[in-house]
Amino acid sequence: MEKSGRSLGFNMPKVFIIVLNWNRQKDTLDCLKSIRKLTVGDYILETIVVDNGSTEKLALKNVKVISNRENLGFAGGNNVGIKYALENGADYVLVLNNDTLVDRNLVMELLKVARKYKDFGAASPKIYFAGGFEYHKDRYKKSQLSKVIWYAGGKIDWDNVYGKTRGVDEVDTGDYDSIEETDFATGTCLFMTKYSLKKTGLFDEKYFMYYEDTDLSVRMKEKGLKVLYVPNALVWHKVAQSSGVGSELNDYFISRNRLLFGIRHAPVRSKLALVRESVGLLLSGRKWQKKGVGDFYLGRFGKGSWPLK
Repeated sequence: MEKSGRSLGFNMPKVFIIVLNWNRQKDTLDCLKSIRKLTVGDYILETIVVDNGSTEKLALKNVKVISNRENLGFAGGNNVGIKYALENGADYVLVLNNDTLVDRNLVMELLKVARKYKDFGAASPKIYFAGGFEYHKDRYKKSQLSKVIWYAGGKIDWDNVYGKTRGVDEVDTGDYDSIEETDFATGTCLFMTKYSLKKTGLFDEKYFMYYEDTDLSVRMKEKGLKVLYVPNALVWHKVAQSSGVGSELNDYFISRNRLLFGIRHAPVRSKLALVRESVGLLLSGRKWQKKGVGDFYLGRFGKGSWPLK
């Protein structure tokens, strides 16, 4: 287990970083390398890797690794890590995608905000595309790469039941530099307190992957907790390395989980619209959209019909 801190004083909060790995060891190694450069002040930092049933052997030194026998998805895999952290004295938990690189002051900035708000629940930082991973990389000057925003807060369109990351594809010019409440924090980098997790619960494993972070954010808000965007904390994201943008996997889990999320949380009018839309997908959607909608109505959650490899 990677462990660092100014001392092992009992009065210092303990922060656990959880990195979920699935068959992308190179990304995980790069992520861990950036974590080792974090500034550690008046807190104790521990890093663990949860290997989510990878087919390739994970070879890591000096890091606590929890190995799942099968792929439990983003929700289930991270829940294994969160439970371990809470059982081992975590005051704060940071869920971090393995395809990210972190700024050295990431945890310090998130902790600063968490301590400021008595009703703090969760927060996400400003997240840039990692250089060369932008959706439209040819659009930008070389000097703008690594400064293109992927997440600067999240917005839920409740009329259409879609979540969107604010500022996406924009070059950062300082327009999103205020700490503020946001509709959802992203699981790409999600900082939470022990208190908020115990009050709200962990990720709902029905989702497996996609919408589980939005669902958890909404549940926290329903419990009276704040969900915040913290612009001084920075992360760079190699977007969609595991799933692939616009893939059949996207079709399946987003079609199914959007229904699950919307029926739970959306206004009645939007729920009715979702049902009508789902009928259209069953009739004329793509193959895995049809399967996703069908599994929602059949109550097949978790990995559902998706053929894990």
